Amino acid sequence: MQTLDWIVLSLTLLFIVLYGTWKTRGSENVEQYIKGGNDTKWWTIGLSVMATQASAITFLSTPGQAFHSGMGFVQFYFGLPLAMVIICLVFIPIYHRLNVYTAYEYLESRFDLKTRTLAAILFLIQRGLAAGITIFAPAIILSAVLGWDLVFLNIIIGLLVIIYTVSGGTKAVSVTQKQQMAIIFSGMFIAFYLILQYLPDGITFGKALEIAGASNKMKVLDFSWDLNNRYTVWTGFLGGTFLMLSYFGTDQSQVQRYLSGKSVRESQLGLIFNGLLKVPMQFFILLVGVMVFVFYQFNASPLNFNPKAQEAVINSQYASEYKVLEERHREIESEKKTLILNGITEDNKPKLQGLNEEDLKLKEKAKEIIAKSSDKVETNDKDYVFIHFILNNLPKGLIGLLLAVILSAAMSSTASELNALASTTAIDLYKRNVKEEKSDQHYVNMSKWFTLGWGVLAILIACIANLFDNLIQLVNIIGSIFYGNVLGIFLIAFFLKFVKSNAVFIGATITQILIIAIYYFGIFLPEQNGEEALISYLWLNALGCGLVMLLSVLIQLVSRNRD
Repeated sequence: MQTLDWIVLSLTLLFIVLYGTWKTRGSENVEQYIKGGNDTKWWTIGLSVMATQASAITFLSTPGQAFHSGMGFVQFYFGLPLAMVIICLVFIPIYHRLNVYTAYEYLESRFDLKTRTLAAILFLIQRGLAAGITIFAPAIILSAVLGWDLVFLNIIIGLLVIIYTVSGGTKAVSVTQKQQMAIIFSGMFIAFYLILQYLPDGITFGKALEIAGASNKMKVLDFSWDLNNRYTVWTGFLGGTFLMLSYFGTDQSQVQRYLSGKSVRESQLGLIFNGLLKVPMQFFILLVGVMVFVFYQFNASPLNFNPKAQEAVINSQYASEYKVLEERHREIESEKKTLILNGITEDNKPKLQGLNEEDLKLKEKAKEIIAKSSDKVETNDKDYVFIHFILNNLPKGLIGLLLAVILSAAMSSTASELNALASTTAIDLYKRNVKEEKSDQHYVNMSKWFTLGWGVLAILIACIANLFDNLIQLVNIIGSIFYGNVLGIFLIAFFLKFVKSNAVFIGATITQILIIAIYYFGIFLPEQNGEEALISYLWLNALGCGLVMLLSVLIQLVSRNRD
């Protein structure tokens, strides 16, 4: 980090905070503060929806995911366009017709207060945890790579978001997200261009794709029915559709983005815009990761990209054992470089793939040694790959810009989450249970206090969180545990009119207990013990949705027979 990088980073973040605070100062009523005055245009909605989902985790973890595993992760998003169409046809017209502030208000009009409260609390639990992770993700990685204090970073990121989110509410989130997405797209395109420029003479983009393909990084589609495989066409279309329906249709952090639209049409166009652009965007971010992989076929790379892990093992009794692996890693890199520069043919592809497999085994052994040397550092280095490339290869000024991309993404998604958490708390819990009449200004003030409170809680969660296998997976796992259940409640409300409130409430409570148990015993424990999970976590979305619908219908039928 040079002086120019600090200037670029500081001015970019300062501009976002000051612009958001100035542009949306002085919200006079709840309508303006929570729904942004209902004057948002479709392109602002589309970019805001996209920015809410695209956290710093997206730009840190996704390239690392592609570096290690290739393009297959894009299948996770295959269900998104279909989900957008369903939400446009079913969810948006109902929300607008009822003129609700939150998605959960509808559940009371269809069922009762306890069902609304249950859905709101499930949202608050999972989104409150996710808000802490979206702060923690960039903070821990920047802390490890740059040597910055982790707690200080958590507090700074959280405070920057709190300032303009408390000040301007929903509109502040929406207008700043346009600027943030502009910074994010600019930074990623510049990074992609520079990676290609850094490749050796004669290695064109087409040649780079050929190298990636020969190394099994370009396999996009997997049609296998292996339930243990996290990313296939089927998990994307089935599990992914349920997850996206739940997230975009019932998660207040997203619902609040399109409830601010001028009309039903503007909201629908915004979501369709997101549906058309999101999959290509994720494909591009993964492609950046694949190009980073190609770049490191010609340039030296560490055995493990986490500098804290490298430092821990070098200063331990296992240093000599680790250095043996590093030496073989460098030999493999040299052999691969020679092989690739001589030209990839059908005859030498197996040799290249064999070297990649051997290198992968070395990395796994390295992780085992790191784990033995210290139980306080993360052995998995997927989240460190892209930031390592940025800091070690980009010119002055652009390092600051790419760090601004990462922090802007963290701020945009965290702002949406805090805004939605405060709105849900204020409208679904506080206002609904306050007996005496209060002024509009009172509820605006309470929403600001709730935003501040959730912001402080998110910072605290970030300060005590531990890095998981892969941050982008952690957010999706948390969502998958809760989203399917909430989606099922909404689908019952929309389509199964004979099912009443008590049946839904009991069915949803049982379902949530079962889904948590399935995740813990069928996924978490086996993976902790080095065994295969029974199912991919993405299937929890469809399972939760199906379970709550089935149980609610059965409970209703039993209840009807008794009557």
